[in-house]
Amino acid sequence: MPTTNEAPRLYPALRYKNAAKMIDWLGEAFGFTVRARYGEGDVVHHAELVFGSSMIMLGTARDDDYGKMVGEPGSGGGKSIYVAVDDADAAYTRAKKAGATIIQELTDRDYGSREFICRDPEGNVWSFGTYWPKAGEKT
Repeated sequence: MPTTNEAPRLYPALRYKNAAKMIDWLGEAFGFTVRARYGEGDVVHHAELVFGSSMIMLGTARDDDYGKMVGEPGSGGGKSIYVAVDDADAAYTRAKKAGATIIQELTDRDYGSREFICRDPEGNVWSFGTYWPKAGEKT
């Protein structure tokens, strides 16, 4: 069983039509910082963005083997990322100011979380809430 202080084992991986622009937007809207970025010009082959102790990976949508497996960016459904935050109201204000499309306003859930849901400019769904399950804790 993994311990709670090991590095994360799950890394959401996203493809964007304009990954270079989205890297900047994700920093502005959600507070991500760039850990690594590889590519040429506006084409991002691989980037790693950090949020607290977590990370996402992303790159420019391309017609390569991986691109054929995951499909094009957009509203194809079934894709979303949940981000645990200390202050959902502050995250909401930041995301809205940066132009995120709010698809569910701030709400208090019956399980104690304060949350909202939004879309980034290329259609991915992001949920932000104060519910923060820890892998090493019992439910």
